[in-house]
Amino acid sequence: SPILTPTALHVTMVVRLRLQRFGRTHTPFYRIVAADHRARRDGKFLEILGTYNPIANKDGIKEVRLKSDRFKYWLSVGAQPSDRVGWLLGKFGILPPPPVPHRPQRSIPKEERKAES
Repeated sequence: SPILTPTALHVTMVVRLRLQRFGRTHTPFYRIVAADHRARRDGKFLEILGTYNPIANKDGIKEVRLKSDRFKYWLSVGAQPSDRVGWLLGKFGILPPPPVPHRPQRSIPKEERKAES
């Protein structure tokens, strides 16, 4: 039989900071949660870290509430934010803003090419 050492019993769990969808059809509302990467999108979570309402109110404001101290804790222990949560954290200065994707210049139509030369 194999010999089990304390390090062999240690199981690591990848924690993701991601959005959990709530609300009705065409009216989304999200909780920002820390969850095991194997859990379903709206399944088990470890902690609620904030909320995000992408539907603007009558003043044109999209509401975001964050527990910044808890975000900093989860990031310090190695939690990985999803793309959208990383974007939100970049907006609020908790993480550096994500890099802007390279967009090559589109080809110029023939009419404009002839006018330039």
